[in-house]
Amino acid sequence: MTAEIYSTAQIKERLPFRYPMLLLDRAWKESDTKFFGLKAVTCNEGFFSGHFPVQPIMPGVLQIEATFQLAVFAVTERLNPSKKLDVYLKSMKDVKFRKPTFPGDRLLIEIDITSLTDTEAVITAVNKNNSGVCCQAELTIGVRPCVYSVKKPELFTQYDRTDNCAMDLKTIKSLIPHRYPFLFVDYIAKSEGENITAIKNITYNECLMHSYSPGYSVLSGAIQTEIVAQAGCAHTLSIPENKGKLAYFMTISKAEFFKPIHPGDQLRIELVLPPSKKFGKGKGEIYVENELVSRGEITFAIVEQKQEPAQAKE
Repeated sequence: MTAEIYSTAQIKERLPFRYPMLLLDRAWKESDTKFFGLKAVTCNEGFFSGHFPVQPIMPGVLQIEATFQLAVFAVTERLNPSKKLDVYLKSMKDVKFRKPTFPGDRLLIEIDITSLTDTEAVITAVNKNNSGVCCQAELTIGVRPCVYSVKKPELFTQYDRTDNCAMDLKTIKSLIPHRYPFLFVDYIAKSEGENITAIKNITYNECLMHSYSPGYSVLSGAIQTEIVAQAGCAHTLSIPENKGKLAYFMTISKAEFFKPIHPGDQLRIELVLPPSKKFGKGKGEIYVENELVSRGEITFAIVEQKQEPAQAKE
C-alpha cells in the first residue's frame, strides 16, 4: 500500500491547531490504524528560549501534544465529521520520556489506533529521533461541545497573591530554569510539608491560548501536566539539599482531563509530593475555583546540573 502523504496545508484543513501550537509538519497514513507524523525541530522555535535555555530541550509535554495532534488528524473524520466539536485529550497513561530531543532533531511520531468508536479513540504512540525512542504513551481522545461555559469568577479568595505567599515568581525562577514562554507557575500560595498549592492564571494574551482556530481558546491537556510538574519541581528544588540541581520529567503514570480551561480562569494546583533526594513523585489536581478540571500522577528525576537528562527505565 502506497502511503498517503499530507502537507502542512492539508493538515491545517483537518486540524484546528495554529501557530505557535501546530506541531506537525507532515503526516502520512500507512493503514487505517497506523499513522506517522514528522516534526522538524529547530532552534528558532519559541519554546526553546524558555525550556532549559542553557541546553535547550524540546519539552516532553510538547512531544505529547504533537502525538495528540497526529491522533486527532487520524480519527477526526470519525469523531467530528461536522467539525463542530472539540476533539480533546481525555486521558493519558504510561507516558515515558526516554531520550531528549534537541534543536536540529527530526521527531518521528508513530501511532496505532487500538480502539475507535463514534465518541472515543484509544491510541498507542512511540516517538523517535536519530538517537532512538524518546517518548512512549497511550492516549484516549474524546469529543465535547466546542463552546465557552464561563461564569463570573469569585474575587478575591484566600489563594490570590499576597506578600506572604509561600514562594513568589522571583524565587521560582531562581530554582527552575523555565522562562517565557514556557514558565507556567505564577506563585506558590501555600507549602505545608508534602502539600503544595500553586497558582497559574490563564489569559488570552498567552501564545498557548491561540492554538485553536477559529476563536476557540482552550488550554492543552499536555500543558496542564507541565504546570503540575513545574510546581512540584520548584518545591522539591527549594529543599536545601536539592538547591542548585535540576529536575527532568520522567513519567506521567496517568492523567485525566474533565473540563476545558479558558482565558480568565485561575488554576489552583493541589499537589502532594513526598520529599525525595533522587526522584520527585507526586499526585496533582487542578481546580478552577472548586471544580476539578484535571488530575495526574508524575515522576521527575533530580540531577546535578552537569548530568545528562535521566531516562525512564523499563
